[in-house]
Amino acid sequence: MLRPMQPKTKVTLATLQSWKRERRKFPVLTCYDYTTSRLMAEAGVDVILVGDTYGEVCLGHTTTLPVKIDHLLTVTEAVRRGAPHAFVIGDMPYLTYQVSATEAIRNAGRFMAEAGCDAVKLEVDRRLAGTVEALATASIPVIAHLGLKPQSIHAHGGYRAQGKDAPGALDLVDDAALMESAGAVALLLEAVPIEVAELIAQRTTLPVIGCVAGPHCDGTVVVLHDMLGYSAGHPPRSVKRYANLHEVLTGAFREYVNDIVGEKFPTRAHGVAMPAEELEALHDALAARAPGEPGARARRTDTAARQPLA
Repeated sequence: MLRPMQPKTKVTLATLQSWKRERRKFPVLTCYDYTTSRLMAEAGVDVILVGDTYGEVCLGHTTTLPVKIDHLLTVTEAVRRGAPHAFVIGDMPYLTYQVSATEAIRNAGRFMAEAGCDAVKLEVDRRLAGTVEALATASIPVIAHLGLKPQSIHAHGGYRAQGKDAPGALDLVDDAALMESAGAVALLLEAVPIEVAELIAQRTTLPVIGCVAGPHCDGTVVVLHDMLGYSAGHPPRSVKRYANLHEVLTGAFREYVNDIVGEKFPTRAHGVAMPAEELEALHDALAARAPGEPGARARRTDTAARQPLA
């Protein structure tokens, strides 16, 4: 079925819930700037996550941990302006919600009020169920991120799939149920086995977004730079690549370098022309200046030098 190039109406939580009931899959992409969000909106991307992966793919950090909330809020505002109809999710950075429920509400509220988000995403487990409940009580929609949690890579021992054994899988199933009871509006499952993701998606009424979690989730999210072959961050092996911007961009940059060094660009055709009479007047004015005045030069007699740009 063909999808509209851009939603005619605002995509809301109610929209995602209806898609869950209708078993309609929906795409999710990360985005970090206004121009790209406009392109995504034109292409029919219904849900956009302004992820803290920004710290890796745009700022060059080796993890997401250094991302600052003020910086990410500015980025999120830009994405919202570019995609006014999309469901925009703000990713809460490290230590903006773990310290206390009060601080979590304050910071999440900034994503909603300042950046215009439709929901915020938190990397959680059962220990943060109270924080999710507090946010829900404050009327802040929360997407509970379970499975591999990049903000906890030191606790995980690296970027590793979660729930591959029965006890770990059971913990994920239970945590998903706890998050639903706490008031989460959706779940995001990252790097969990296909079978576990399917079980969770079947057992919950919440929309479930998968990230390297197989085909049974209601929506799927990938990092923009991974699907475009943009060579940054920690691209998972299982992401389908839709373009190779690494080759496209490096090729364009090399061509530009060669044109500048080889004096192929810019040419007279790439400049701004000055009317011939104005150029003549400029030369006359400069020639009329007394010696020592700024710009004073001897009157030029070579007519070729007085020709305006083509």
